[in-house]
Amino acid sequence: MLQRVLWVSLTQALRSVALVLLPAAFISLAGWATAGSSNGNTSDPMRAAVWVWLGAHHVPFNLLLPPAGQSGYFSYLPIGALIFPGLAIRNSFKRGVSRIEGDTRSVRLLRIFFATFYFSFVMLLAWGSSTPAVEPGLYWVPIMTLPLLWLTTGSIRNSNSVKSFSPIGLASRIISVALGISSLVIGISLALNLKTVANLFIVLQPGLLGGILLFTLNVLYLPNAMVATLAYLIGPGFAVGADTILSPLTHRILEIPALPLLGALPTGRHPMALLSAIAVAVAGIVLYQLSIKHNIAALARSYFYTVGGVALIAFLSSGALLTKAMGSVGVSTWKVAGAFALELGFGIFLAWGIPSAFGSVRKRRESAI
Repeated sequence: MLQRVLWVSLTQALRSVALVLLPAAFISLAGWATAGSSNGNTSDPMRAAVWVWLGAHHVPFNLLLPPAGQSGYFSYLPIGALIFPGLAIRNSFKRGVSRIEGDTRSVRLLRIFFATFYFSFVMLLAWGSSTPAVEPGLYWVPIMTLPLLWLTTGSIRNSNSVKSFSPIGLASRIISVALGISSLVIGISLALNLKTVANLFIVLQPGLLGGILLFTLNVLYLPNAMVATLAYLIGPGFAVGADTILSPLTHRILEIPALPLLGALPTGRHPMALLSAIAVAVAGIVLYQLSIKHNIAALARSYFYTVGGVALIAFLSSGALLTKAMGSVGVSTWKVAGAFALELGFGIFLAWGIPSAFGSVRKRRESAI
């Protein structure tokens, strides 16, 4: 039985790698062939495919930028790309579970072996694709890959099981609603600045294949933009390069990268946007009402899971973009998490304090009578 679990783990880990890496290799080879090359060495596009695959796992890169060999860092990676390895891992692991048809212990062994093999492949490819000019951050591989494996290979609950209160589920719903509102704001901003977005496309002149890839890249960066919009709406704002800040009260920016999605950036200060913080306070009231029915511990867990989730997506949606001038792109993790925690906590305080205040006033009147 152990040999079967090992074999299934190995084959399914290889399958999950191939499901994302092979399409990336095809796209890389197609781009290399259409763009032309000074030599016939196909190792460059194959390395590029591995780098795309590693980037989808949110593994950052240390760079030496031509022509002077200036050091750079690329960690501003699209959150949307995580869906590709996530789905591949989930699908392959489910296939492995169905093949072994074992008990709970066998599934646990499968999960351990599968995660070990997959992590080993990521580390091996990161090490093997390293060059003097592009070096994947090996120390980031376990930090980014192991949590992804843990989340995607988690047990699937039976749909017929009795649903109980889940602080993580409540936190995820609050964060989803917040990001949904941010996506609506992005859509409105893109519609209002459609000419700027079109001009950025024209400046790049990507061609047919490049246009498809550029469109895909913008779609994958949409979650990053949603987090940045959320940070703007609740106050801290975000950066698009070193010494820049875009917030309702501050607008300090000189130039932007030629990325069409950035055409939706605000063009000035908008202090009225801070009224959006009321929505976070309302979310705090809802969180209190749904959690306090159980106990104070459920309320505390829901609150900390929500703030922790916001901090996580803020961390994933920010980073450096190649050069020192773009060394700070996205949001500040601690500022966004802190602002969200304060506004959410204020809503919880209102939900607790207002009924308590009315209750004390009522008791005083009854005692006076």
